[in-house]
Amino acid sequence: MKADEEQVAVYDALGRVVGSASRSRMRAEGLWHAATAVLVLSPDGGSIYVHRRTDTKDVFPGLHDCTAGGVVAAGEDPDTAAERELAEELGVRGAPVRFLFRSTFESGSVRYHAFVYEARWDGPIVHQPEEVAEGWWMPVSELRERLDDDQFPFVPDGRQFTREWLARP
Repeated sequence: MKADEEQVAVYDALGRVVGSASRSRMRAEGLWHAATAVLVLSPDGGSIYVHRRTDTKDVFPGLHDCTAGGVVAAGEDPDTAAERELAEELGVRGAPVRFLFRSTFESGSVRYHAFVYEARWDGPIVHQPEEVAEGWWMPVSELRERLDDDQFPFVPDGRQFTREWLARP
């Protein structure tokens, strides 16, 4: 099945699953859906993995991000989706993935409920070539500075969720 034919979970504005649709229909009609975002931290929490998205991504191509994640498939639990996306995008398997919080993101026709997680990892990172162009570890303090620089080419949803994460006690 081609990626644009993949069935994704469709949510309502309140965050309830109300059905499913193809990925292409979800994008074309701006349907509410759900996606995961996993922050990958060093074991001590002092560094975070940052990557640049490929120029062929359908949303926010070529921008930087510090979450691995993606759309929740039809019939898929967000926890399972988070683990799947982390393994697909960065090759991280077996790391405990801990749920942090839920948020929403709206920008134009992109509207979704985000399930934000973190994982601690010190093993190898293996990029999915279709999604990740390059990546590196960055001190959290440096990331905080970059997030405050609106000229830094960072995905808007990742910027929002990371700021929310940094503001938590």
